Amino acid sequence: MDLSVQRQKLSDADAGGEDCLSALPDDLLIHILVLLDDAAEAARTSVLASRWRRLWLLLPELNLNSIEHHRIGAVLAAHEAPDLTRLIARTKDASPESLSAWLPLAARVLSGHMRLELEEVQRGAEERGAAVDLPCFHKATSIVLNLGLLDLALPPNGVFARLQELQLIGIRLHGQSGFGDLLSSQRCPYLWFLRVSDARGLDSLNIQSDSLMCMELLDLHRLPQLTVVAPELRKLQLSTSMDPRNTELAVANISAPLLMSLEWMDVYYPSSIQFDAMAHLESLGIHFYILDEEEEEAFEHNHYWLTFLQRYEHIRSLDLMISYPSVICTGPYLTENMPSLPNITFLMLSLIVWGHSFGASLFDVLRRCTGVKKLHLDFFPENQSEEPCPSGCICDQPANWRTEELALNCLEEIKIHMRGTEHEVALVQRIFHWATVLRRAKISFHEPITESNERELRQLLLSFPRVDISMDFSVFGQ
Repeated sequence: MDLSVQRQKLSDADAGGEDCLSALPDDLLIHILVLLDDAAEAARTSVLASRWRRLWLLLPELNLNSIEHHRIGAVLAAHEAPDLTRLIARTKDASPESLSAWLPLAARVLSGHMRLELEEVQRGAEERGAAVDLPCFHKATSIVLNLGLLDLALPPNGVFARLQELQLIGIRLHGQSGFGDLLSSQRCPYLWFLRVSDARGLDSLNIQSDSLMCMELLDLHRLPQLTVVAPELRKLQLSTSMDPRNTELAVANISAPLLMSLEWMDVYYPSSIQFDAMAHLESLGIHFYILDEEEEEAFEHNHYWLTFLQRYEHIRSLDLMISYPSVICTGPYLTENMPSLPNITFLMLSLIVWGHSFGASLFDVLRRCTGVKKLHLDFFPENQSEEPCPSGCICDQPANWRTEELALNCLEEIKIHMRGTEHEVALVQRIFHWATVLRRAKISFHEPITESNERELRQLLLSFPRVDISMDFSVFGQ
């Protein structure tokens, strides 16, 4: 089209000529505003024409990230859409009182997903004893709350009649015993996914649900008692204390006959923590400890899981975290009673090593899982000393793992998350030698790493494998 014609049409529109865009149907204009994904930007379109002035109030989705928190209540009160299918709010320095003021407004209109995330909170609220009052969302299907460790007051009654997904992150539930009641089939009849992460103040948790299929209980501080009765549960992930000397979980009863995936990153006491038979279990994640002989708790913990592995030799996926102490290792050797696991096809090994050598332990694990097809190695950087372990430590025993042959004839893919220490490089070199059919290797380096160190590690690792292995390098987080 000729530019002069375009300018003339624009001039006609500026002079009050025909507004073709505003002539579109309301539902199409609202769809255009939804694509902006920002309620504030949608409201600013009111300046375009009188037709646009109230359209943003009819949006079925509201992203309030760029709206000041004290104005959220007014926005929800003015909102005119019969159903709100999506509500997103990320805010700073919100108080429990301000949140409690507008959450009931959201509960009345929300028929879909809500995500509320506090980037900063008013810490004075803890001293005042104020709490965020959670209303009953009768129509919501998904709720994600990240409250930055503010207190959360649960609704004493009401049914979350359509809720399917609930995520509660960074919450305090001091003095409340109704959490399990809230999660029950009577109050959440369709809840199938539950995540509770970084939660404080739970003196006990009793969950009985006929609908839950996936449950993640992560970083639950000082949870002494847990009961789960969930006949449809397929996946359970739990972590409380990672230290066998400081764990608080003393009693647990898990009844989930259809469970397929269990990740239990916590200490296990056979006398007080019970699992029902799990005939369908395919994936297991557990934590082993290499500690002094005097650490009876850790020895019992390790012994139980080794017995568990003997009972469930049919599992196909194993996620094993191994923790070394910051002092001298004196025994007993971690995996001396570990059974052969020929059915394992996916193996993930995570290590917290504090400067220790770990090749011997991992060699012992790998020689029991020779059918593995995919291997993930994660060397944790947190709290690890750069100094070698003390003289007299048994962590490198037996030392002949460096010369032993191992047939990893099924291993096709390996993923490694590493820092590039001498121990890590030595192990990777041996794995490349053992894995005769390896085809793909993805290696990511922990930050911070200098450009020169990254380049040097790349060149060193590229010198190990055969020419037919595809190597992919990256820096984690970039």
